[in-house]
Amino acid sequence: MDSQTIILAAVVVFMGWFGLGMIYNLRRGDRILRWMQDGLPLIGQRTTFRWLGSSVAEMGIAKAKRPFHRMDVLLVLKPRDVFWMALLALIQGRDDMIIFRAALSTPPLLDLELADPKSWTGRDVLRKLAQRGWEVTNYQGMRLMAPRGLLQLAIETMDRLSGPMQALSPRYIRLSLRKMAPNIEIHLPFPNPSQTDARAYFESLCDLGRAVVERR
Repeated sequence: MDSQTIILAAVVVFMGWFGLGMIYNLRRGDRILRWMQDGLPLIGQRTTFRWLGSSVAEMGIAKAKRPFHRMDVLLVLKPRDVFWMALLALIQGRDDMIIFRAALSTPPLLDLELADPKSWTGRDVLRKLAQRGWEVTNYQGMRLMAPRGLLQLAIETMDRLSGPMQALSPRYIRLSLRKMAPNIEIHLPFPNPSQTDARAYFESLCDLGRAVVERR
């Protein structure tokens, strides 16, 4: 087999992989977007939407309902359309996830970070916060971090939020609270549209937001 034939075969494989990966991601993302239509109005009316390539869909809600002030929702899919990036995602343990990033009507009382150290987003943020001198402890199989002197308050806060969190999702990749906007950021695995009611899902998201802004 001559070099020209090898190059042509490689191009065909590359383009085929790219096409199939892109179609799969767009269809998978579109399924989640259609599912969200029943529950998203509980947060507010979508004002912007765009696909960033074939791996990230972003929508913005500029005037969200309380307890939110503004929310951005991102669907982050594995980069299945590029072989070496898909391979890297597999090595990193990446999977499709949904990100909620919001400014709240009332900011939380403290900064904290709850993250899965095995996840690619969790590893990165935990490393950066450790460099800033945040304290850390294990919490329900994840790592909980807070500024020095506030770790016990962070534990008490997570204990108070555990009910609304479990109602939203049994598994978390990251949950961040910040006194500066965006005040809350949540990374979750994709919900299963065939087994999850969209309105109940977004109502649970609202309940979690209300629990964060609640003052006791």
